[in-house]
Amino acid sequence: MGLVDLLRKGEEGEGDFLRDALRWLVRELMEAEVSAQIGAERYERTEERTTERNGYRTRPWDTRLGTLEVAIPKLRAGSYFPSWLEPRRRAEQALVAVVAEAYVQGVSTRKVEALVQALGIGGISKSEVSRLCATLDAQAEAFRARRLDAEYPYLWLDARYEHVREDGRVASLAVIVAYGVRADGVREVLGLDVGLSEDVALWRAFLQGLVARGVRGVQLVISDAHVGLKQAIKEVFVGASWQRCRVHFMRNVLARVPKSAQAMVAATVRTIFQQPSRQAAGAQLTHVVLTLAKRFPQVVELLEQAEEEILTFYDFPPEHWRQVYSTNPLERLNKELKRRSAVVGIFPNRAAVVRLFGALLAEQNDEWLVGRHYFSEVSMRKLLRPPEGAAVPQLEGSAA
Repeated sequence: MGLVDLLRKGEEGEGDFLRDALRWLVRELMEAEVSAQIGAERYERTEERTTERNGYRTRPWDTRLGTLEVAIPKLRAGSYFPSWLEPRRRAEQALVAVVAEAYVQGVSTRKVEALVQALGIGGISKSEVSRLCATLDAQAEAFRARRLDAEYPYLWLDARYEHVREDGRVASLAVIVAYGVRADGVREVLGLDVGLSEDVALWRAFLQGLVARGVRGVQLVISDAHVGLKQAIKEVFVGASWQRCRVHFMRNVLARVPKSAQAMVAATVRTIFQQPSRQAAGAQLTHVVLTLAKRFPQVVELLEQAEEEILTFYDFPPEHWRQVYSTNPLERLNKELKRRSAVVGIFPNRAAVVRLFGALLAEQNDEWLVGRHYFSEVSMRKLLRPPEGAAVPQLEGSAA
């Protein structure tokens, strides 16, 4: 069918014009690529011809217009595969693979079934799902196990929980991620793992794995105040300072305050972090404690216990303060992870979690490596360990 015939059918309302047009375009593109590869058009005899056409093989192609059966030309010698046939990026392939696996294994909900149809995936077979998953799993594992071999003065650690089917039941598993900034100011995703909970054993093994892969020179670790995480940081990164995430800390503060007073308390506590130096911040914290002592003794107790933990960032270059006093710079990426995982709902297994998150994080890492430096090299040269006598956060006995 020619293009003129397609236009005529579209005008007369016959068939699905977009699907037919796409089929026509795909066929013409493949014929052009095959002709260029073998050095001759169909039925053409030339001295440049390297081989001959040898029929077709069909392959389903999932598009936004639905699943199309594509007739791919075969060659008598060599092989041909359309250069455009894998339209999805790595993360999109991973999402499709996870949804498809859930669908095939019968653990999907109506929402997932609807999503499968919306993605235009028809006739999913277990073998096709297995093939796609195996390819993506290999990519995710290569990314997670790659050598790092560099100094990472700053290290952010974060965790989220996802619903995963294990042993016939749905469990909430911890997904832990590490991000770092190299000595030249470039940001990277360093690692990813999945475990039953954020206990010290999981975090210790994870951090030891980073060290084994070449992470060194860690000067500051930024994270929340989970007890197991704090203990693992202390054991693995001996001598490194620790910054308690300011955002998580503020949530802990406001949880101890009536809703009617939360705005006032939050504004008051934030003045601690707006000071020009650590000495001034310490003095302001003392003033805030005196101000809140009568009405909010629990807040005062938390502030006094966490003073050294929440002011560590003042020991580092001022150009970096805004980024290193919390894990908030990762918020945009975390929202994207949450958006993608919400589509799946319940992951069919742990491998599916690593597959999807590994693909997303690998793509983000690629963007960071070729994008603008997170910190300038000039400011990174100022990065020195805190001078002797500077306060270092205590990783034991702190309130979570």
